[in-house]
Amino acid sequence: MDNSLTYIEPPQLITKTKSVDSMDMKMTQIIKSYNPGVSFDVGLIGAPLSRSSISVSGASETPNAIRSVWKNFTTYNIDYDINIEDVNIADIGDIRMHVTNITECHDNIENGIYEVLKSNESFLPVIMGGDHSITCPSFKAFKKYHYDKKIGIIQFDTHFDLRNLEDGGPSNGTPIRGLLESGQLEGQHVVNIGLHGYFNSYAYKEYADEQQIKFYTMREVRMKGIEKTVKEALAYLSDKVDLIYLTVDVDVLDISSAPGVPASTPGGMQTWELLEAIYLIGQEHNVCAMDIVELDPNRDFSNNITAKTGAYAILNFLCGFKKR
Repeated sequence: MDNSLTYIEPPQLITKTKSVDSMDMKMTQIIKSYNPGVSFDVGLIGAPLSRSSISVSGASETPNAIRSVWKNFTTYNIDYDINIEDVNIADIGDIRMHVTNITECHDNIENGIYEVLKSNESFLPVIMGGDHSITCPSFKAFKKYHYDKKIGIIQFDTHFDLRNLEDGGPSNGTPIRGLLESGQLEGQHVVNIGLHGYFNSYAYKEYADEQQIKFYTMREVRMKGIEKTVKEALAYLSDKVDLIYLTVDVDVLDISSAPGVPASTPGGMQTWELLEAIYLIGQEHNVCAMDIVELDPNRDFSNNITAKTGAYAILNFLCGFKKR
């Protein structure tokens, strides 16, 4: 099917299931195919890149892994008493990737997302990575589209992602560094939540301080509470920027909660904490996009625990969006 987009191909996996119960609406029944000229509220975009990962990663399989588990979720969340059945969701497809050229892949991500933003009426993009390197070109596309706005980032991550670009080039360890050095983002417009343990060097912590990046360690989050932390982070950023981009690195979760990530670690965030945080952020009118990255289905357990967690995170973001 021709979707009239230069950089994006139709979804590789489309699951349309009928519920055995007519009163039990599933996500597979409401997610629509992308049709040029037809408006929608939320657009799902796959960015299936993992060659830029420092560690061995199958994160390129994530978009299809998430698509495969939509059938396990209804449209109703009993925790918040919110039904997203009437949210118009389109699966736009996957950005075309070059087999070996990472730079070309990043260019395609930037050009592809910008093309979708220009080609459609206002909608909320949800980008399914891919490794964390996809955040740099994705953010650049939003910056290009919202050229007259200041955009900040809320980042859930075990890592700063401030590795230097000289030693290894653009990778899943450099997206924030790449945005800072390219002048696309100011350090004081970054809030990182979830850093913990022995997984960041002191040199990069010093760099974060120099750039005035605001961050919360997991110890701070636990002492403060996830709701208070998120509300404080939103208030801090909203005072400085016009729009906020949310990036969720699944490795922020404890290894027991998310085994299917390349850099899983002990001591991380609990699933309920991340899900609650994303729901709160989804409610904010100035949050313009979300990406979810570093989910490796090849490392997941047979019950797809991490893929289901990634899908759940997206749905909680949409519950927050519905509440706007």
